[in-house]
Amino acid sequence: MGILKHRMSLNGDEQLDGIDAVGLVQGKLIDMVCAADIAEKTVDVIVRDVRGSCPQNMIMIAIFGETAAVENAMEQIKIEIDSYK
Repeated sequence: MGILKHRMSLNGDEQLDGIDAVGLVQGKLIDMVCAADIAEKTVDVIVRDVRGSCPQNMIMIAIFGETAAVENAMEQIKIEIDSYK
């Protein structure tokens, strides 16, 4: 959690302590924007961008929430992103 908090832009009022699970998804910027939208519309999770630098222009998002919610969000992302391709 410490590494993720360090690499994310967090609002001062946002608490991520006590989160059960974290799902990490990496891909192209457009896919990560879609993935964040899918996750937040599917279940009650918090999605945040994880900063970094990668020469392939890959972006990573972190999905925070209860274990079942994160698992559901990750599965729905996989289903919907794969259907676009």
